[in-house]
Amino acid sequence: MVKVPIYNLEGKEVGVRALPDRIFGVSVSPALVEQAVVAQRAQGRATVAHTKTRAQVRGGGKKPWRQKGTGRARHGSIRSPIWKGGGVAHGPRPERNYSLKLNQKAKQKALFMVLSDKVASKQLVLVDKLELPSIKTKAFAQLLKKLPVAASTLLVLPAKNQQLEKSSRNIPGVTPIQGHSLNVVDVLRHRSLLMPEQAVEVIERTYRHGQPLEKSHGTA
Repeated sequence: MVKVPIYNLEGKEVGVRALPDRIFGVSVSPALVEQAVVAQRAQGRATVAHTKTRAQVRGGGKKPWRQKGTGRARHGSIRSPIWKGGGVAHGPRPERNYSLKLNQKAKQKALFMVLSDKVASKQLVLVDKLELPSIKTKAFAQLLKKLPVAASTLLVLPAKNQQLEKSSRNIPGVTPIQGHSLNVVDVLRHRSLLMPEQAVEVIERTYRHGQPLEKSHGTA
């Protein structure tokens, strides 16, 4: 079992928490992590490029000239791809799918790897509890200063918490996320992970038998 210190909201160590090796003590494979990142980003890629075919270009319903006898090449529509202003024959279409397939087991393994790396590099900060009496960005910013977290921090919550989410979202570099929605890209994008002990329990329950109990919001 991997052990990490537990802090209170004053930044003092108040205990030690043992974390399961199958989630927080996995050896890292950079190749698998890269595959998970590429797959997740690919699924979130928008199909911006869009060209029209000859059927979608406006006009061109009338044959430009008769088939024979003019001495010119025969044409059926001025919206043919060989005409200026016509449709595009093999251009990018909005139906294109950029998503890449990565099986569920590999995706989960990659998540466990990046979480394990945070633990190994002492960038996972556990607190005994994390709560605010009201929505106050200044109060949350002062709380962060007392804890050993970096400016770029992923705040992992056990459940939806309006006070913490709204208090943290205006602080540059801090992103709130629920424990069952953890994904590789968000973990890698932030230097530190900050979570209360209850969030660890949520992660353990979510991946109790190696399979998520509910789908992650990640796009991988």
